[in-house]
Amino acid sequence: MPADNPTFDNTAAVDLATLDAARYALGRARDHALGLQDAEGWWQSGFETNVTMDAEDLLLREFLGLHDDALIAATARWIRSKQRDDGTWATYFGGPGELSTTVEAYLALRLAGDEPDALHMKQARVWILDQGGLEATRVFTRIWLALSGLWSWDDLPVIPPELIYLPSWFPLNIYDWGCWARQTIVALAVVQSFRPARPIGISIDELKTGGPHGRAPRPLRDLDARPIGGTTSPTDPWARFFNALDQALHRYRPVKSVRRAALRRCAEWIIARQEKDGCWGGIQPPWVYSLMALNLLGYETSHPIVQRGLSGLDRFTITETLPSKDGPDGPVRRLEACQSPVWDTVLTMTALADAGLMPDDPSLTRAAQWVLSEEIRGPGDWQVRRPKTAVGGWAFEFDNDNYPDTDDTAEVVLALRRVAVPGHGAIDRGLDWLAGMQSKDGGWGAFDADNTRKLVNKLPFCDFGAVIDPPSADVTAHIVEAFAAEGRATGPAARRGVVWLLRAQESDGSWFGRWGANYLYGTGAVVPALIAAGVKPGKPAIRRAVAWLEQHQNPDGGWGEDLRSYDDQALGGRGESTASQTAWALLALLAAGERENPATERGIRWLAETQTEDGTWDEPWFTGTGFPGDFYINYHLYRLAFPVSALGRYVNGGHT
Repeated sequence: MPADNPTFDNTAAVDLATLDAARYALGRARDHALGLQDAEGWWQSGFETNVTMDAEDLLLREFLGLHDDALIAATARWIRSKQRDDGTWATYFGGPGELSTTVEAYLALRLAGDEPDALHMKQARVWILDQGGLEATRVFTRIWLALSGLWSWDDLPVIPPELIYLPSWFPLNIYDWGCWARQTIVALAVVQSFRPARPIGISIDELKTGGPHGRAPRPLRDLDARPIGGTTSPTDPWARFFNALDQALHRYRPVKSVRRAALRRCAEWIIARQEKDGCWGGIQPPWVYSLMALNLLGYETSHPIVQRGLSGLDRFTITETLPSKDGPDGPVRRLEACQSPVWDTVLTMTALADAGLMPDDPSLTRAAQWVLSEEIRGPGDWQVRRPKTAVGGWAFEFDNDNYPDTDDTAEVVLALRRVAVPGHGAIDRGLDWLAGMQSKDGGWGAFDADNTRKLVNKLPFCDFGAVIDPPSADVTAHIVEAFAAEGRATGPAARRGVVWLLRAQESDGSWFGRWGANYLYGTGAVVPALIAAGVKPGKPAIRRAVAWLEQHQNPDGGWGEDLRSYDDQALGGRGESTASQTAWALLALLAAGERENPATERGIRWLAETQTEDGTWDEPWFTGTGFPGDFYINYHLYRLAFPVSALGRYVNGGHT
């Protein structure tokens, strides 16, 4: 159906050959998904990122005095296996070489005994020097170098632990940071106050250009800006102010009693946020820095808190033998930056329901019971901004009770309503919590409400990753859809969310995707939400979105988007076809009433034709986002869950 056609007739017959192919592919994919379920009811996919996780894990263990030759060798085999032909390491499959990632990988291999004159190390070194050497790496990389005795703390921005005293209303207090950055920065403030240097017995001076030490140009990290990449202007008054403040902090000599009290307060704050599995926030950055901070404060590796932290890392460690005959000559070891069982489980539950499983199917009811057991009924940092909001939500991970997030909570609601398990109390609590977490502008961030103060972006050490948590289109869409599914589309929270989404639409008809790549993810989330909330398929916002999807379909019938679209909006919706991104486009088209659209049928045929023998899809591309422009994720279940939903909705007649 043409995008500008105002008449909609969903009774038109779809192509029967396409429908048959969809049914066959759906059956195989559904069976494959059912076979992946854990006996306890959950699903958990691989969580693949980049080799900085593995390099930093080795450096952490060296810092704590936990040298292990076998562990280092297995990790080094993994790191070598991910090196590209040009000698570099990238942050995502098919991406360009990235300087800091390549430096950290090089450092880890030097620790493993790889000599600088080895061919693969020479290739990396030439490229690193051409990109500016160690002097041009990000602050976090140079912090790791300083910890290992390979960089001077004098050439790094200062993070004073006294910031723990700033009240929540004061600019630059710790609650102005996104939760992931907040946990990291408190621990780093402790680490940096000690200025520790624990040499690891190697030198990488060969990576220095001899240029001025200090800071590389700082990228912008403003999600409201397009593109993400860029540098601050030297005339920016705030940048000049914070650079001057940083210089003053380098000369500052704290009052000992005040510093001791601040460190004690930071330690209490850190310890209070350790999860029961030993992690911090269920993610790598605050975890490793918290362990180092506590160690510097006198907590030995034998202390129960540190022991829990180290044992928890083992749960995030994967050791395997790669199948390729040309692969490493032994097992490889890698560390997951995070794990996503709640997210994986509820997406799979929804997909299987879309595929036609009955609400009382044992697989769905077992999953629902596990999800209900994961509800978080305790306090968290989100209460700083919303002290009167009642508890009730879900986190992303097995253990992250301090930080439930709105995105998971919305998807939990959408999944639970499809299952014949009593969960209305939990659903109601989740929706009430979501309503209380709405930001003033009508949108939703992932972990906090109104976490939008951009001043922290100006600080000298904010050169990597998003550090605040403003509302985003994908998260807001999932929440609006959850309200609509429970009959609350006309309530004030959902209505304000719809207005926010309509205002957030890009001029080309797409929506920006914060937590998935990128405009395909945002558009694939927003269109079903708006339709569920009562926006008619013929409205201009929906028509523009449909036209954008039609225009960005690949000649092979699929959809794909390269992660470089975060740096160059012109690349939005452009890239090699992938199963997950094709499914996102199809979910939007189906929700918009485009089941018989030729674009939809070509997308369905692409999924059917590219399915593997075992019922899933090959997808080495990363389609998840941690930090736009910096850190990306390959969720190994995306290639299955989203196509099952898309195929199921196509076979069953549209959006469910």
